[in-house]
Amino acid sequence: MNGRLVYLVAEEEINLTRGPSGLGFNIVGGTDQQYVSNDSGIYVSRIKENGAAALDGRLQEGDKILSVNGQDLKNLLHQDAVDLFRNAGYAVSLRVQHRLQVQNGPIGHRGEGDPSGIPIFMVLVPVFALTIVAAWVFMRYRQQL
Repeated sequence: MNGRLVYLVAEEEINLTRGPSGLGFNIVGGTDQQYVSNDSGIYVSRIKENGAAALDGRLQEGDKILSVNGQDLKNLLHQDAVDLFRNAGYAVSLRVQHRLQVQNGPIGHRGEGDPSGIPIFMVLVPVFALTIVAAWVFMRYRQQL
């Protein structure tokens, strides 16, 4: 195990109720403006503060939206996807794909080459400075004798 990051994919059904600012998120993607290379899917680009999606809490930026009210979003132009969301009604059911980040392999302990440990220079510089000061004080004291 080498500690590389691996992603798991999980799907979830999310039901939102349209609020004063709509569903409360923006989308990117479509066959005419791919957000992810070789994938014309529709993705959440932004969650609007205090919008329906933010208040629900499950939809996240970067999630791929697979369907709206049971209608598949594959092979749609961006504007067609926008129109589908706008005309989806008051209660909207989203089928969403989350990309979950997990670590492949054990997590190392601090101090075993883990970059989150204290850098060596942070220890050596103060020790070196104290050594110089101690040597200077010793030399001054020795000259007075």
